Amino acid sequence: MTDALSVPLAVPAADAWGLQQDWVGADDRPQRVPDATIERLREVIGTPPADLEDTAPIVTRPGRPLGLGDVTVRCEDGTTVSVSDTLPQDFPLGYHTLRDAAGRERRLIVSPGRCHVPTQQRWGWTVQLYGARSRRSWGIGDLADLQRLREWTEALGGGFLLVNPLHGVAPTLPQEASPYLPATRRFRNPVYLAVEDVPGVDEADLAPYAAELERLRGTELVDRDGAWRVKRPVLQAVFDRTGGGAEFAAWRRDSVAVESWATWCALADRHGPDRLTWPEELRRADGPGVAAFVAEHADEISFHAWLQWLLDLQLRAATGELTVLQDLPIGVSGSGADAWAWTDALATGVTVGAPPDQLNSVGQDWGSPPLVPWRLRAADYEPFIESVRATIAGAGGLRIDHVMGLFRLWWIPEGASPTEGAYVRYPADDLLDIVALESHRAGAVVVGEDLGTVEPGVREALAERGILAYKVLWFEDEDPAEWPEGALAAVTTHDLPTVAGLWTGSDVIDQLEASDMAEDDVRAGRAELVGRLRRDGLATDAEVPEAVDAAYRQLARAPSLLLSVALEDAVAEERRPNVPGTVERENWRIPLAVPLEELVADPRAERLARLVGDLTAR
Repeated sequence: MTDALSVPLAVPAADAWGLQQDWVGADDRPQRVPDATIERLREVIGTPPADLEDTAPIVTRPGRPLGLGDVTVRCEDGTTVSVSDTLPQDFPLGYHTLRDAAGRERRLIVSPGRCHVPTQQRWGWTVQLYGARSRRSWGIGDLADLQRLREWTEALGGGFLLVNPLHGVAPTLPQEASPYLPATRRFRNPVYLAVEDVPGVDEADLAPYAAELERLRGTELVDRDGAWRVKRPVLQAVFDRTGGGAEFAAWRRDSVAVESWATWCALADRHGPDRLTWPEELRRADGPGVAAFVAEHADEISFHAWLQWLLDLQLRAATGELTVLQDLPIGVSGSGADAWAWTDALATGVTVGAPPDQLNSVGQDWGSPPLVPWRLRAADYEPFIESVRATIAGAGGLRIDHVMGLFRLWWIPEGASPTEGAYVRYPADDLLDIVALESHRAGAVVVGEDLGTVEPGVREALAERGILAYKVLWFEDEDPAEWPEGALAAVTTHDLPTVAGLWTGSDVIDQLEASDMAEDDVRAGRAELVGRLRRDGLATDAEVPEAVDAAYRQLARAPSLLLSVALEDAVAEERRPNVPGTVERENWRIPLAVPLEELVADPRAERLARLVGDLTAR
């Protein structure tokens, strides 16, 4: 098998800073970035140290030459191995330390080069967990609700769940609504805890919260702030009474990284959620005032670490043996915990997004600061490794949002519009092999969301690594029967219309009210999507249930390994979870139209599951 990037990507070359001044847009038209933008981004990226190529990690595979002559490798298990330039075919996979003849040490990452891949086709639900509320949950879908969804999926013959990012945000109010702008990609959001399942909660007095819980369970939109206002004091009271217990203490000793997150949370409680407004000595993890803060606020830090232990327990119970694909956002908030921990690796004065494409005709700005490629290498790839590993943990699957960002990212200078950015290239070969190593170790399937502007060669590189592509009915001219096996196939995504919204036309109204997109573009887009929905001859006067059936009958023809069924379509929800590029709309707050107890008994949902399951079984 050839290496994924042994054939160069068919794109114009980048400069010494990784900047790509000439590129091709989603409309296949050549584009050129103004010189002023290039110069501005060069200043942001800066110049790597002269010895970077001698100190940066080597990411390779067994059987490959290192190009360093005779070296000594100290392996993860503590053994030491002498290597004569080429790694043996049976060399252990993992994260090792290499020492060359000159005595210089650097990280050696040995990957299998290929992810864990399912052996047979499966179908599963796509779930916005916050919206999958039950009558017992505290106003927001939680991990006990995820467990019920998992058990229901298994009973219906499903093989996986795909959930929205569950990553942590600041413990303050208001709570960040977007799952794609977390404070961390290494830890989870305690708003998803099922409080009644917390050890020791039986002794808590919940009577003062009864009225508020009743209100939260009936709100039209998910009220994250309200849910956290109730959950946090109850959780705090349990911790104050129990101290967490011996099992938590043992877990904490083995979870060194949690101390950084817990410390940031305690700081956020004291100084607000934006680290950039904190006292100067606390604005970064290695600041001169951090050690003193840790010593003075040990109990507060312990509380936030305890919440992560609870999340770890509840997630593992919720997922059981089913594959649950967790979503890895493209970045994090610049004011958050990961930015606090890895300040030096991040660019300042820029955010990442996307140029105009099929998803949004005016482009997108996602608000996250990018990792500087050379600084990521200088950090031994640790920010990326920890994020991938933590997102896979406890669930057995990973969806990489905007996977093209492993190859290049669209950087937008501060104050500029999404159309005024430029692409910066990343060490894709290394990053993909790290993903493959983490997938191999966890036995986790990996899906790459390759929608939007995708340069030539990207999909071939993903396929070589066993990273499943993303095929979406709304975007594809080909009949699903012609789609590749190595893919997750779906009718829609969280950023695209539901079947009901598309068919009734309500999604057009929603987009026009919420965004700056031109009306002609929105209506033309709907006409194109409706044409794909009617591929099998769906009548123009068909009812919504018929349109839903028509969409998923098409999907079921796909030979793709994973077939994703949106829960919104199962209950004929007209509103999509998110309209990209908007902030005033109720993005990420729309609950399912029925509570979870009714959903799992809803004949519409079961019929859709049976339709896809029965057709794929043929």
